Amino acid sequence: MTFSLRFTAHSEVGRIRKNNQDAGYASPTMLLVADGMGGAAAGDLASAVASTEAARSDAHDEVRAADGEELLARIAGMIARSNTKLTDLIESNLELDGMGTTFCGALFNGTQFGLAHIGDSRGYLLRDGELTQLTHDHSWVQSLIDEGKITPEQAATHPHRSLILKVLNGQVHFEPDLEVHEARLGDRLMFCSDGLSGLVDDDVIQQVLQDEDLDAAVATLARFANDNGGHDNITIVIGEVVEHDDELDAVPALLVGSATEVEIPRAGGPVALPTGHGYPSTPSDVKVEHDAEEAARYAPTEGRRRWPGIIATIVAIALVVGGGWWATSSYVASRYFISADDGQVAVFNGVPGNVLGVTLNNLVERTDIPVEDLPHFFRGEVEASITVGSIEAAERTVGSLRDLAEACVAIREERRAERDNPPASESPSPSPEPSGGPSVSPEPTQSPEEEGPGLPSSPQQTGAPSSPVTAAVPPLLAPFTPEPVETPTLAEELATLEPGPGEEADLEDC
Repeated sequence: MTFSLRFTAHSEVGRIRKNNQDAGYASPTMLLVADGMGGAAAGDLASAVASTEAARSDAHDEVRAADGEELLARIAGMIARSNTKLTDLIESNLELDGMGTTFCGALFNGTQFGLAHIGDSRGYLLRDGELTQLTHDHSWVQSLIDEGKITPEQAATHPHRSLILKVLNGQVHFEPDLEVHEARLGDRLMFCSDGLSGLVDDDVIQQVLQDEDLDAAVATLARFANDNGGHDNITIVIGEVVEHDDELDAVPALLVGSATEVEIPRAGGPVALPTGHGYPSTPSDVKVEHDAEEAARYAPTEGRRRWPGIIATIVAIALVVGGGWWATSSYVASRYFISADDGQVAVFNGVPGNVLGVTLNNLVERTDIPVEDLPHFFRGEVEASITVGSIEAAERTVGSLRDLAEACVAIREERRAERDNPPASESPSPSPEPSGGPSVSPEPTQSPEEEGPGLPSSPQQTGAPSSPVTAAVPPLLAPFTPEPVETPTLAEELATLEPGPGEEADLEDC
């Protein structure tokens, strides 16, 4: 039996963000949410690329997929083409390096859903009143939950809950999750960005999704997300499996969010620098005409055959050198990182290190946060440099580091107070002396002073020389080098944060 799909889609900025970096798409044969990231590096452009490529491919496939295998092949092709488009845009404009997007959606052929997922956007299925999460977040906190290191409740407030292990960002290494699900009459599928799932509990989503009116359900969910802070863009796409209806199969598709606001530039050619909208514009074609005298100046003559080749070589070298310097300068100018400066946490513009004695960064701000106040892990990360994608991201990271430092200072003060004022212990009663014998007071037994839990004695107390704290993990990004290197995926970078044998990962150990 073949079914039809009744659908709706909604996307909004929320209460905090200045622009919408989410996009959504819904049609009689597809549901999709794409959550862009990158801030100034055009997260809105990345999500627009993914959603418009999906819409184009969906409209082009006039014949529905025959089975689940074909469904997955088609949606995997959409993801691959979206990623290739991102690669082309980044190569055309290095200032776009760092943008990326999630891709969470499904193709529908009337009897089955071919689901594809990469990132931390989510897909849910409401069937017979029960809500099931179909997708598994590709995030660091989810990996900690899977390993039993933190609980889902702790993940909701974890300082690194926004770190994603898999994402479409123009790099060649990406592995989306692909699954086939059988459709049943009355099923409701919902795909959403973390602007909803991160603020509204699943039991509330379950209750609201049972509303008969899909548009009313979407409006209610968006309102709840805003009531709980609305600190991120909110995108919701819902589809309901109903009896076959030719009119529903002919309903026009919906495209919402950044896909309706961002003009995707032409890739493969020169791309203008980003405009005030946060994404590049396509340069207009300029036609230059030369008169006969100008054309004759560049025409080779019999007696000067060698000069055109020599001049062309010089020009080529100059272009390569100048282009390389421009590309490097543009890349460095778009980077930010957090490191130590004179013992304080500081924000820098550029990349760590230098080339031929030329420093590739400059100090933006030296904060009042002493590096030594941070937990051991984050102290090592700061000393090794933490790379961020924008000045806004740097400010948020500094805020998190400040909270961690203040917490550690309080913990250390509490432990110091416990050491300085140990609880009084009862002294044993002296044994009675034989009558007539001298009365001698027993000498108190001296026990070594115990250290505070989890914190060794300071150098001033023990007399041991202080030593710099080295992080148990390598920095998230190696120092910049002018030689081309293979860029690791975010999953490979964060994989290095796993503890070694016999070690325990405690990021907040003071």
